[in-house]
Amino acid sequence: MPQHIYAFDKDLCEGDAKMKALLGGKGANLAEMAKLGLRVPPGFTITTEVCKYYVEHDNTYPEDLAPAVDAALARLEKLSGKGFGSATDPLLVSVRSGAAISMPGMMDTVLNLGLNDATLPGLVTKSGSERFALDSYRRFIQMYGNVVKGLGGETFEVILEDVKKQQGASTDAELTVESLKALIVRYKEAYAKKVGNPFPQDPKEQLWGAITAVFGSWMNARAIKYREINNITGLFGTAVNVQTMVFGNRGTTSATGVCFSRNPSNGDPRFFGEYLVNAQGEDVVAGIRTPQQITKEGSVEWAASNGISTEERESKFPSLEEVMPTTYKDLYAVRDLLENHFKDMQDIEFTIEDGVLYILQTRNAKRTAAAAVKCAMDMLQEGLLTEDQAILRVDPIQLDNLLHPALDLKNLKEKPVAKGLPASPGAAVGQVVFSAESAEQWAAQGKAVVLLRVETSPEDIGGMHVSKGILTARGGMTSHAAVVARGMGTPCVAGCSAMVMDHHGTVATIGTVVFNEGDWISLDGSTGAIYQGKLPLVDPQLGEAFENLMTIAKKRKRLGVRANADTPTDASNALKFGAEGIGLCRTEHMFFEESRILAVREMILADDTAGREAALVSILPMQREDFVGIFTAMSGKPVIIRLLDPPLHEFVPHDEAGQLSVAKAIGVPIEKVQKRVAALHEMNPMMGHRGCRLGITYPEIYNIQTRAIIEAAIQVEKATGTKCVPEIMIPLVGKVNELSFCKAQCIKTAEATMAQAGAKVDYQVGTMIEVPRACVTADLIAKEAAFFSFGTNDLTQMGCGFSRDDAGTFLTPYVKLGIYDHDPFEALDQSGVGELMRIAVTKARSVKPDLKLGICGEHGGEPSSIKFVHGLGLDYVSCSPCRVPIAILAAAHAAVG
Repeated sequence: MPQHIYAFDKDLCEGDAKMKALLGGKGANLAEMAKLGLRVPPGFTITTEVCKYYVEHDNTYPEDLAPAVDAALARLEKLSGKGFGSATDPLLVSVRSGAAISMPGMMDTVLNLGLNDATLPGLVTKSGSERFALDSYRRFIQMYGNVVKGLGGETFEVILEDVKKQQGASTDAELTVESLKALIVRYKEAYAKKVGNPFPQDPKEQLWGAITAVFGSWMNARAIKYREINNITGLFGTAVNVQTMVFGNRGTTSATGVCFSRNPSNGDPRFFGEYLVNAQGEDVVAGIRTPQQITKEGSVEWAASNGISTEERESKFPSLEEVMPTTYKDLYAVRDLLENHFKDMQDIEFTIEDGVLYILQTRNAKRTAAAAVKCAMDMLQEGLLTEDQAILRVDPIQLDNLLHPALDLKNLKEKPVAKGLPASPGAAVGQVVFSAESAEQWAAQGKAVVLLRVETSPEDIGGMHVSKGILTARGGMTSHAAVVARGMGTPCVAGCSAMVMDHHGTVATIGTVVFNEGDWISLDGSTGAIYQGKLPLVDPQLGEAFENLMTIAKKRKRLGVRANADTPTDASNALKFGAEGIGLCRTEHMFFEESRILAVREMILADDTAGREAALVSILPMQREDFVGIFTAMSGKPVIIRLLDPPLHEFVPHDEAGQLSVAKAIGVPIEKVQKRVAALHEMNPMMGHRGCRLGITYPEIYNIQTRAIIEAAIQVEKATGTKCVPEIMIPLVGKVNELSFCKAQCIKTAEATMAQAGAKVDYQVGTMIEVPRACVTADLIAKEAAFFSFGTNDLTQMGCGFSRDDAGTFLTPYVKLGIYDHDPFEALDQSGVGELMRIAVTKARSVKPDLKLGICGEHGGEPSSIKFVHGLGLDYVSCSPCRVPIAILAAAHAAVG
């Protein structure tokens, strides 16, 4: 029989940090910390395999689980000297979730479990504080109702606010014993009314209700959404951690908090965190009360940025370092121990009970891209990490968040309307929305939105994901909004006390400015500043840590990294980001410019070859100029130029007004234009008359493009003395004869052009592999090609039988149902399309071992796809310029393994 329960305490630790798949990250790390000798409240973990069983067996448990839970509880009773359900000295526990991959706030937690009307007096007697016991009981009723029975938070919040109002209390901590008694009575009445049964008094019933709720939370909407957003697949489920309670709400010598071994927002190596006196853990992460700083230095900085005087800070917001200096030193020592042990930035939850420090959790911290890069490079310098380990510390996808624009602070004239906490860096400019639902609806219409909330909750995950930025009135640097936003790379300003929402939640007043839904707002998540209106952005400034990371990654990677670039500006940007050449220059993009499209249309409307050639002659200098700019920018680096690929119908107007305009400009009857447009119509144009098929039926098109390429290379070599490396790529080849025909035309034109100029250019002719037939006949095609570039966008279309333009209607449910792990247009379908590529590579290199192979579809910048093509033995990947650093780091990850 499998072991369902693993204990963790000072005498028995059955798990360790390597067992995350079975015990979840929380359970595995609790066991590891107990082994390290840290003061961890004893408990036990119910495995993720039980969650898998629960989900697959109609929400039931293995028969041997209940007796195992009883035995584990008995052990906790023995260790604590307390009794579960005892009226004189009750054992209370927490029940928490914990999957193998951290999912902050997405699943459920219940605290103070075991309290009831019978055990409450025992807690009063043992603690010596009636107020503490009552506060714990009311929290338990509220949390159990929310988590186990699904009662909305407002069910209890409305009652709590009413009781506070009646007493004249501004915070929960000010409630008196009499107010708490009244609150508990009203809570139980509300529970019974909503649920239809009294609040459960049997601790065993409470425990199994909480265990079931935690396992059930694995499949709740917010957890599923989080896994979708973060591409988390293949896990059994969540574990359940049952742990002896320790209390941060026992009075002024007790506290709770969350700290980070380094700053998760910017990577600053200084100790960072927040705490609340006389509180429980959920108070900190939920953002209901704005917490205080852990360190004195952090507290002073916080006060200065919020306009709080030294006197007010010291009296109302002192740091933990000042209030409990001995406990702070203990916590700092734990910070050092855990970071050195796990060799990564740690996110630590702790509780202080009557001055004694307990560690409730540690995990590798969610962090921004900037923090990830700085932390990795700092730890490398500190000797904590090797170069390979430092590379692996930074998720390539995270770099995307570093490469986007920021607010133009140098030229900023507007003053902020208010400031909050800089919870997640970066700039956000968008239209105001007040609910997650509105954010998703507006974003689906292509609008940029900024989500404004009093505080966020796990239910907001979908709206947070699509928002450009997040602004909350409450919460600190470790609140739900801050933690989730940092993990997503979304700019966030939290705890803006100057923001007041109307009671409908549809209007916000920030300082003196009123914001309605749809108004433009700008956030600076790096400073906490909030601006009215739509402010301009500037390109990001990448620092020394980023450059150092890229230097190491370039040294370790095997794959070359090129860029998809169609203009000199794109090419220059690609070089700045570290591109080693251009892997795809799409010539059709040059034709769509307004000053050129008429010449292209004139060519399309021509009656014969002579007419087409005459029209193309006017295009020649334009194309040559484009290539001169690109070759100059690339300064001797290789440039793959794809000859015209799209069907001709994309270049002609399909409305009568546009057709009339073309007819007048060219001087032909509109009927001729309409007749030609109709003739170009295809039922399935993406598989129709395009690519090499155009070059075969209208060879003059490819000939003029080849001439422009060679003339440009000659011109640049003469002007700069730098050798150009043009690589001419024939698209959509499915049969070797197609490539042979087009290649012969290219060579003939190139040789004639060079002879006329009296110069030589070292050019190559290769092909794009994007048709399944090309993959299975790659050995034949390779004999004619100098290189292959896999066009995986079209190869996915044809290989899977999906239309890129129409597949969205069913691919999303396909991914949700697990038919595909990922959208195959976003991440390479390795077992299908990838297998076609494997066939092509094997066949091609069987006849030409040194054939140069690359990939230039969207997958060229996607990390899992890069890892796959590294394994295939490709020579390079090519992606959009701004994704070049992502590809470089992903290629290094693939090489390091």
